[in-house]
Amino acid sequence: MKKHANTLFVTTQKSYLAKDGTNLVIRHEGKVLFRTPIHTIGAVVCFGNVGCSPFLMGFCGEQGVSIAFLTERGRFLARIQGRQSGNVRLRRAQHNATSDPIVSSVVAQNLVAAKIANQRVALQRMLRDHAQKVNSELLSAAIAKLSRLIEEIGQGLPVERVRGVEGDAARTYFSVFNEMILGDKETFRFNERTRRPPRDPINALLSFLYVILSNDLINACETVGLDPQMGFLHADRPGRASLALDLVEEFRAFLADRLALSLINRRQLTAKDFETKESGAVFMKDAARKKILIAYQKRKTEEITHPFLDEKVTIGNLPIVQAMLLSRWLRGDLDAYPPYLWR
Repeated sequence: MKKHANTLFVTTQKSYLAKDGTNLVIRHEGKVLFRTPIHTIGAVVCFGNVGCSPFLMGFCGEQGVSIAFLTERGRFLARIQGRQSGNVRLRRAQHNATSDPIVSSVVAQNLVAAKIANQRVALQRMLRDHAQKVNSELLSAAIAKLSRLIEEIGQGLPVERVRGVEGDAARTYFSVFNEMILGDKETFRFNERTRRPPRDPINALLSFLYVILSNDLINACETVGLDPQMGFLHADRPGRASLALDLVEEFRAFLADRLALSLINRRQLTAKDFETKESGAVFMKDAARKKILIAYQKRKTEEITHPFLDEKVTIGNLPIVQAMLLSRWLRGDLDAYPPYLWR
């Protein structure tokens, strides 16, 4: 299994990325902050006022290293990449599969069933490990509801209905999400999922992690030669990476939600890490983003046993592994796409 490549996150405002031979260099106010050979990096993500030389952009494109630009708050702006990888037969197979409503429905069912199953595991683990600190009755009822929705997904539903079941599951899961917050409940109380903009610290944290996770899945799709914009569950929309968003669903509870809860419950994040604007929008401070990114990268180095391949992989490699499995199914090497199931 290929060693997972690191993502370089650049958060220092007014820094500038440049090429020096085969190295990537970050400068700030005339000083070199960081230098590394380009082959040690899988992708670069820049937050806010970060500049980049055209020579570095071209070199990264040649080396297969993508550069993504986000606002300081984590909203996606643009992405630079080199020539599209993969072969035309794989992309044609992907186009044919995503254009077939029956095939799309089957894949969407697998993705949503995996998402709901992973949400259920998150609740089951919380009930098992912290039975004295949570409302067991509420969690048990939510677990039972998610189990029923998984059974409903397996009844050959059209994509539109699959989306409806996914929405029901999300409402059920987030209705008890606050029970999993064991740290500072006053600061991180979760009432409902809010975005664009987030209205409380926990939603700001979740939104930030979902953006980073989505970028990893876009990279994974492009790495194996899939078109990130042609999806099964998410409808086509200009500028939307629908396939990457499809695959993100498998990892929300396992990676993003789990990390968010860990940071809160271990009190690694506090009220001081967030600020509220006059509009009511809540954003993370720069120091908080750095803490989150460090924790995210550390989590990606952990090893797990892949439930389908039955071999050890790093969590950071999971997006590429799943994209590879999807491409194998599209080529006809697998009978069905096996989504990631959290054990």
